[in-house]
Amino acid sequence: MEHGEHLAAIDLGSNSFHMVVARQVHGEIQLMDGLSEKVQLGAGLDKDNRIDDDTQARALECLGRFAQRIAGIPRGSVRVVGTNTLRQARNARQFIDRAEEVLGHDIEIVAGREEARLIYLGVAHTLADDAGQRLVVDIGGGSTELIIGERFESSETESLHMGCVSFGRRFFGEGNITEKAFDKAVTAARQEVLSIHANYRRIGWQQSVGASGTIKAISLVCVENGWCDSGITLDGLKKARKRVLKAGSIEKLDLKGLREDRKAIFPSGLAILYGIFEQLGIEQMEVSSGALREGLLYDLLGRFSHEDVRERSIQSLMNRHHVERSQAERVCETATELFRQVAGDWQLNDEEMADTLRWGALLHELGLAVSHSQFHKHGAYLITNSDLPGFSRQEQEVVAVLVRGHRRKIPVSALEELPADEREPLLRLCLVLRIAARLHHARCDELIPAMKLKVKGNTLTLTFPSGWLDEHPLTLADLEQEQEYFQAAGCELTLS
Repeated sequence: MEHGEHLAAIDLGSNSFHMVVARQVHGEIQLMDGLSEKVQLGAGLDKDNRIDDDTQARALECLGRFAQRIAGIPRGSVRVVGTNTLRQARNARQFIDRAEEVLGHDIEIVAGREEARLIYLGVAHTLADDAGQRLVVDIGGGSTELIIGERFESSETESLHMGCVSFGRRFFGEGNITEKAFDKAVTAARQEVLSIHANYRRIGWQQSVGASGTIKAISLVCVENGWCDSGITLDGLKKARKRVLKAGSIEKLDLKGLREDRKAIFPSGLAILYGIFEQLGIEQMEVSSGALREGLLYDLLGRFSHEDVRERSIQSLMNRHHVERSQAERVCETATELFRQVAGDWQLNDEEMADTLRWGALLHELGLAVSHSQFHKHGAYLITNSDLPGFSRQEQEVVAVLVRGHRRKIPVSALEELPADEREPLLRLCLVLRIAARLHHARCDELIPAMKLKVKGNTLTLTFPSGWLDEHPLTLADLEQEQEYFQAAGCELTLS
């Protein structure tokens, strides 16, 4: 990435959509512009967990305005992520297809722990680089993230199923604020935190920090009303609770510093934070200006400067499941060379394609940690269901399909479940990986000869030096069997 080039990050939250535009200056992020709109995507979920038409229309209108601001920023310099509501919604894929068309950029759905990691990264870059553990809390519309970390690295990441929109519907759905309902919301929040309480208290922290809109709103109310000098204290929360209960309803809620568009979710957000303070024994909390959006920008910057956390995740997964590294690297090297030969003809010049193939090659034997029988399926399952920092759900799904398809029948049905524009490129990566894995079936360091791979559509011609296949009859038999699998999937492999 060249110095001064613009970056953008968009967070499709359950309550609000946020966008920041920035540029890189000497390895740091300089924020230039920001937009935020209260879309309330989470409130648009119906009883069948589908985003209703009105909410989708409101969301797409917002993204249309965002699209105007990021016009001209290259695809690789924009990251767009969906969080809790898009993790839950049954029609998320249909909405994302429409949203991607409006934005002109891909949308990633990130898992809860990945969201937590990114939040911590954004917070850490807005605080003094002090030693010592810090606890970071971020209350969103549908989930709440709690993270422990030191400096720029998170060590514990959790995403709990509670948010100001979901709790608002659950406890204050009619707009009334009663002491009984508020206390029930606090108890529900404490129950959620209970699952991580012992571990988090054992690790401990020297500093607690809050992030994002809900906590910022609570802090502003506490400061504006003189209940805190800065940040948030437990005493300030108690005074805010008293005033909220005195109002009796959201309609009558009138607190200095509370914006009109925050009233509906203020009681539920306050109850969640109150429960977190009580359960974890927090007395005082600072408030950060950074959160998920800033974390996305710094994570993107890391990818440009070859500090991609995804690489660490792949290596960690290999270590955890005792992947035979020498074999993985043999297959990876050969697959990469074959890819280089065909990338132009297949128009696979996207760097992400090369990365996906490399990750699939390194993990193709991951499932042997479970069982040799059907190990390609076990490997795909492990990739799909592991927490892999840096990866979106879609990225994990694509790598999983590649691992699933590196042997036996080509998984045409799994490919058909992917977005239409991803099917053919991934099929072609799968064909390359299959050939590389077959060529290293012997699991030895014997050098593979200089061979040439030519492609025309989904017809592949693999040419070896004269006589080499005759001298390696088992490899020839493997490739002839592969020809049958190719043919069953509507592809062709020719040997010469």
